[in-house]
Amino acid sequence: MTKHTAALDVAFFGSSLVSAYWNGAATYYRGIVRALAERGHRVTFYEPDAFGRQQHRDMSDPPWARVVVYEGEGEDGVLRALSDARGSDLIVKASGVGAFDELLDREVLALQDTRTLVAFWDVDAPATLDRVHADAEDPFRALIPRYDLVLTYGGGDPVISAYEALGARACEPIYNALDPFTHYPVPPEARFACDLGFLGNRLPDREARVEEFFLRVASLLPASSFMLGGSGWADKSMPPNVNAIGHVYTHEHNAFNCTPRALLNINRESMARYGFSPPTRVFEAAGAGACLITDEWAGIELFLEPGTEVLVAGDGEAVAAQLQSLTAKRAREIGDAAHRRIVGEHTYAHRVAQLEALLDVVPTAIAS
Repeated sequence: MTKHTAALDVAFFGSSLVSAYWNGAATYYRGIVRALAERGHRVTFYEPDAFGRQQHRDMSDPPWARVVVYEGEGEDGVLRALSDARGSDLIVKASGVGAFDELLDREVLALQDTRTLVAFWDVDAPATLDRVHADAEDPFRALIPRYDLVLTYGGGDPVISAYEALGARACEPIYNALDPFTHYPVPPEARFACDLGFLGNRLPDREARVEEFFLRVASLLPASSFMLGGSGWADKSMPPNVNAIGHVYTHEHNAFNCTPRALLNINRESMARYGFSPPTRVFEAAGAGACLITDEWAGIELFLEPGTEVLVAGDGEAVAAQLQSLTAKRAREIGDAAHRRIVGEHTYAHRVAQLEALLDVVPTAIAS
């Protein structure tokens, strides 16, 4: 593999770079790809026309990446994309593309050679590992040892150990981070005013935790105001003090983050169970200087210090207690401290520097 002092041609197969619609990985992809470009690398991002994402774009094709959209139905488009990616220095197949995942998992490995490193980048390692462990015949299971390396956006030692037990040659977390170009403090907007805001799509692996950490809190504090952003909640029964506003576009995230007295992060059940899996919302909120209350999960202190840079709660009653005692002054202090920590240690520039160092040593480690 070429040293990172030289520019790399990177082919990235993911769900979508240009649309965050039903695509929680959008912020992560954008941060990583933009930081790669800033370091001089050339990235082509291949994404399917699927799930209405192209019809709900929230950005045009960026100047820092070439975007190739292929047909979401029929294999011809994805096969042309694979052919186009041949000869790249690094080819990445992300988890959860949403169309032709099994085909892509398998066929990117056909592009592997002495010049081309092929990586699997798992943006939902808990879900992938739970699926593979539940089915010994899962087709991805046999492919894991063939990838040059496995990257994950979270999971820490539990995920590394699990992937190594499945035969991964190398596994390294490249955690979520802050893209300071897109998430930063802005003036509050009255339309997002509330005591506690939460932003997240309705997913089976999260819904019970939203009921406990958000909706139950609203019931416990009827005099407080709550705002729920995200898709899929329209038919969900909610307390009268919850304002469900539907999908919030990424260009509105800063105002959504900066306006409430506090923001809530709720990890999906599987990510909380594995730990060390901070979602993009943590970094978006801290990047905007928001006061964040998060559900409890192992590893939070690697990113933010509980009590001074983030508030941690083990259940809905604890969230309610945190919110009741939270003054505007303390909320500002916590948000400012979180902003300093994340900007100083956890931007995508930090993550890509880590990735470059890893690409330099992985081939040697494999050869040995």
